[in-house]
Amino acid sequence: MRTIVWNEEKQSVDIIDQNVLPADYRIVSLLRYEDVIGAISHMTVRGAPAIGVTAAYGMALAAMRSDKSDLNALKVQLGKISKEIGAARPTAVNLWNMLNRCLDLISTYEGHIDELKTQLLTFAHKLADEDVEMNKRLSTFGADLINDGDRIVHHCNTGALATVDYGTALGVIRMAHEQGKKIHVYVDETRPRLQGARLTAWELKQYGIPYDIITDSSSGQLMQMGMVDKVFFGADRVAMNGDVANKIGSYMLALAAVDNRVPVYSVFPTSTVDVSIASGKEIEIEQRDEREVLGISLNGEIVVPDGATALNYAFDVTPNRLLTGLVTEHGVLYSPFFEKLGKIARKGQL
Repeated sequence: MRTIVWNEEKQSVDIIDQNVLPADYRIVSLLRYEDVIGAISHMTVRGAPAIGVTAAYGMALAAMRSDKSDLNALKVQLGKISKEIGAARPTAVNLWNMLNRCLDLISTYEGHIDELKTQLLTFAHKLADEDVEMNKRLSTFGADLINDGDRIVHHCNTGALATVDYGTALGVIRMAHEQGKKIHVYVDETRPRLQGARLTAWELKQYGIPYDIITDSSSGQLMQMGMVDKVFFGADRVAMNGDVANKIGSYMLALAAVDNRVPVYSVFPTSTVDVSIASGKEIEIEQRDEREVLGISLNGEIVVPDGATALNYAFDVTPNRLLTGLVTEHGVLYSPFFEKLGKIARKGQL
């Protein structure tokens, strides 16, 4: 099933609670836009494409639940609500890309107020379908990069759980598996929230793809031993020069890969590209609650000293020079990335 589904009976958007996997499979119903903000902030839903589509449904819910009877008043209200939703996760650009598309619809609409509410919900459905279509397309391009017998390091979670369905970097791996290629995946734990150990491993188990979970710091050793053929990870924001902001640890992984001459690919739909920034230096990096780091326990006991503090950056930026290619729904892009992404932008496809 899709990870984000409209529930007609409840008039809610239903999502898989990613905080309880793999121990429990739970569906959460988001009835109000405030629920959407909470789900994004607390990572009940996560992954840049999934966040963006959930935000679009949040706008539809806001319109449906509004008590405004005047069209202009509703437009003003929705503009304010979009800022609230957009503040939930600052790094993932899909969030604002999807919100801006909703705002474009709202600003140009002239008609009965009830029809605007219907159109926003229909538009959210359209964005969800677009996400699935783009993921399958880019996965097809990416699967061509994988050879039979490849051993692949994957960081964080970029599968169906991070999107509406199918996935990005993990979608590439899934597509190669469905094509009959025999592959093996090394799954980075992805500290501190363990999206790799919890979510990617769970997805690979569902697909029947062989894998081993490894600590984030093990990849370099495996590469030195000649045990890795490719590295794939996703993206939460991409600058026009091809610098990629992704889950913390991606930069260190790419450095190790380049030092060992292992190809590194970032996989994303072009809705993840921020056309307003030239390089990764302009990307705002989210800092999350230090308790995510300090709450590590061993044998049921917290391991850090009392009074310890922590830095908890959720993302890092991998410079384009470390990336072999960018896998998108338009194909695999190679350096110079600024020129390639600019060409797509000029065609109005970003």
